[in-house]
Amino acid sequence: FDDGPNSKYTPMLLEGLRKRNILATFFLVGENIEGNEEILLEMQKDGHLIGNHTYSHIQLTSGNRETFREELVKTNEILENITGEKVSFVRPPYGSWDKSFEKELNMFPVLWNIDPLDWCSHNAECIAAKVVENAGDGDIILMHDYYDTSVTAALEVVDVLQKRGFQFVTVEEILFD
Repeated sequence: FDDGPNSKYTPMLLEGLRKRNILATFFLVGENIEGNEEILLEMQKDGHLIGNHTYSHIQLTSGNRETFREELVKTNEILENITGEKVSFVRPPYGSWDKSFEKELNMFPVLWNIDPLDWCSHNAECIAAKVVENAGDGDIILMHDYYDTSVTAALEVVDVLQKRGFQFVTVEEILFD
């Protein structure tokens, strides 16, 4: 889940995931953390993986490499100060990435292969259907915890795919297990 934490929708999502015994990965935008520290600690307590999604959701371009890097560092510091844990995973906004950051910052980029474009739809059923129709073993689904329809769709996806025998894991498990 990208773009959170959101004070209204992230707690709803966390509650739904907790009821379903599901762990997820949350890529957080640094500027959204202030005032939502308790939500971040709840994510951590529940066992979700917490990653970096830059400070302001900046897209990496050829002209802003240093600013992008500074945003990653700043968000890592915010996350580490609250959770006490190092941040290893980053979801680069729009998928734009510079491979040299992996060694420089010791961070692993996490992209996706299923994107239902939930951020631009108000139809939870349509969002869920796009995911369910395309889901397969080892897929990484990109959704957001910033919209009510995304939360509704995500929990519907979990319910349908669990009935089909799917297991949901954090990206760390997908990438390294």
